[in-house]
Amino acid sequence: MQATAIQASFSAEQTSTPRKMLWAGRIISGFVVLFLLVDAGFKLIRPLPAPAVEAFGKLGYPVEFAGGIGVLLLACVAVYLIPRTSVLGAILLTGYLGGAVASHVRVGDPWFSHALFPVYVGLLIWGGLYLRDERLRALVPWRS
Repeated sequence: MQATAIQASFSAEQTSTPRKMLWAGRIISGFVVLFLLVDAGFKLIRPLPAPAVEAFGKLGYPVEFAGGIGVLLLACVAVYLIPRTSVLGAILLTGYLGGAVASHVRVGDPWFSHALFPVYVGLLIWGGLYLRDERLRALVPWRS
C-alpha cells in the first residue's frame, strides 16, 4: 500500500508538470543532491581529509562533530529525495544551510564566496523542487 501511494504521487508529479520543466527540475535537483552527498561523504570519511579538518578548525567546531553532521545531512537529503516528503526535505536542508551561513558569518568569511554559498545551494534546492512539483507552484505562484 505504501509503495502504491509513492508511485501515485510520483506519476501525479509527472502528469501535471510540463515535460521540459520536470526534467529541468530533476537535473537541477540531481546536481544539488550530488554535491550534498559528496559533502556528507567527506564528513563521514575516517580519518577526515586534511581540508575538512582545517575547515572544521577554522569554523570553531570540534572534528568529532563531523560524523554527526554528515549523518544529519544524509538524513535531510534522503527526505528531500522522496517525492512525498521533498518539501519537508527542502525545509530541513534550508535549516541546515542556514547554520552554515551563520558559521561563516561568525568567523568573518568573505560574503559572496563563503557566507552566501549555502544560500546559492538553497536557491537551487528550492528552484529544482519548484520546477518539478506542481503542488509547490500552486502554493507559491509567480505573479506577472
